Amino acid sequence: MKVNVIGGEMSRQEIDEYIKYVNEKYTGRQIKQLDITIDGEFIDLKCHFKDTDFQHAYRSADYLVNDMEKLNDAKKCEFSQKERHGIQGD
Repeated sequence: MKVNVIGGEMSRQEIDEYIKYVNEKYTGRQIKQLDITIDGEFIDLKCHFKDTDFQHAYRSADYLVNDMEKLNDAKKCEFSQKERHGIQGD
């Protein structure tokens, strides 16, 4: 992760605490860059996230799940029996 400190200087320990804070706040997201702006006695944090790959979502009874393991056996059976439609090109 790239860290930019803008508007002043900061100790490595302070920077590490801000990195820890944003990692806990944005659990599950990968942070590419963290901008720490010092504005007097205030600190502004701006996170830049890495792009994530799209995950397939399954629709089941009007809700979305991203993993078939979250469905019960009846829904898994229903999905296995569905007819798949291909994408038609021009």
